[in-house]
Amino acid sequence: MKFRGRPWGGWHRWLGFALPLAAVASVAITVTPASGATSKHTVRVMTRNLYLGADLTPALQATSFSQLTDAAGDIFNQVEQNDFPVRAKGLAGEILKTSPDLVGLQEAAIWRTSSTCELFVPPGPYTATHVAYDYVKLLLAQLNKGKRRYRVVATEPEFDFEAEANTDGGPAGTCNEDVRLTMRDAILARVNDGVQVKDVKKGHYKTLFAPKLLGLISVPVDRGWISADVSVRGSRWFRLIDTHLESYDDQANTPTNQGTEVGNGQIREAQAKELIQKGGPATGKLPVILVGDLNSDTKTPLKPGDQLADQALLNAGFRERSTYKPLSCCLDTNVLTFPAGGGMASQFNHKVDHIMTNDPKQIELISSTITGRHPVNGFWDSDHAGTFSVLTLP
Repeated sequence: MKFRGRPWGGWHRWLGFALPLAAVASVAITVTPASGATSKHTVRVMTRNLYLGADLTPALQATSFSQLTDAAGDIFNQVEQNDFPVRAKGLAGEILKTSPDLVGLQEAAIWRTSSTCELFVPPGPYTATHVAYDYVKLLLAQLNKGKRRYRVVATEPEFDFEAEANTDGGPAGTCNEDVRLTMRDAILARVNDGVQVKDVKKGHYKTLFAPKLLGLISVPVDRGWISADVSVRGSRWFRLIDTHLESYDDQANTPTNQGTEVGNGQIREAQAKELIQKGGPATGKLPVILVGDLNSDTKTPLKPGDQLADQALLNAGFRERSTYKPLSCCLDTNVLTFPAGGGMASQFNHKVDHIMTNDPKQIELISSTITGRHPVNGFWDSDHAGTFSVLTLP
């Protein structure tokens, strides 16, 4: 998710003209390894935010159950308009063109529905069980057409919420189905290409954004991480971590699950510090490659506070291993149809998607490419562009 200088930031998306595939990914920056550096092994990594498919703001700002039901219906209709089965073709094209060994995914959503309207109050039992869209499954179907090329290393379910929805345009506040969103992160690995994976772990952050739905019900927004120890074609072992830091943390008086209110950027800063604290997933003997949507950057902040999480990682010794030329975030539109949706490449004006390492002397950047800055099949692949890097390991 993206952050912008407006209320509710980028997390607000709950709950044609076609260009040739070759245009999906082409802009790269190349860095010459330092003199004497060993480059026996390379690893190709990508971070890709898939865009969950809708603007969540109407649901979060609802002041009655009737408004929430109508908002949930509008949200799911927007998800259908953003047609992930079509977008998955473009996303798969980005991945197949660059051939990363490892891909960290964010906003790898599952959308479920139920024809029976039943009021869901957290943490009550879910009733929406029919899978309408499984983003990981749909993406893998495109990646593995004709040949198995990628597999799922792990997925991490995060924010999970269900609501009654008015999706058929009936009278205000009427429900015709329940809609459920499950947010996930995921790691994909290339098969039959020397990628070994072991010791997969995952977890949720302790500090969470916790808005009050309808001004009454506090709903903590789970965010988390996945880690896996990896060796690529005989390289030394390293730890890959994929994460998505809070993107709704973009204004003063942001509520947390700790019963406090904080200023811009402090929730995602606390989450970044959980990664690097003693015993955290980004600590230990193995060098770390961190990929993900940090919703933070020290070089391209949109407003004060946007840099805090990135700065915390830099202070801990992490260094960037991806390009800033061009930038990868984010389309200022919630509807990704092109040209009708209004998104344009000039809107990619800052960076939130990062590839970093805590061992910059050993893990060097060879080249980095930004993908998905052009629409295909009548859609932008996501509101983010993709970030791909080729790194060396000793």
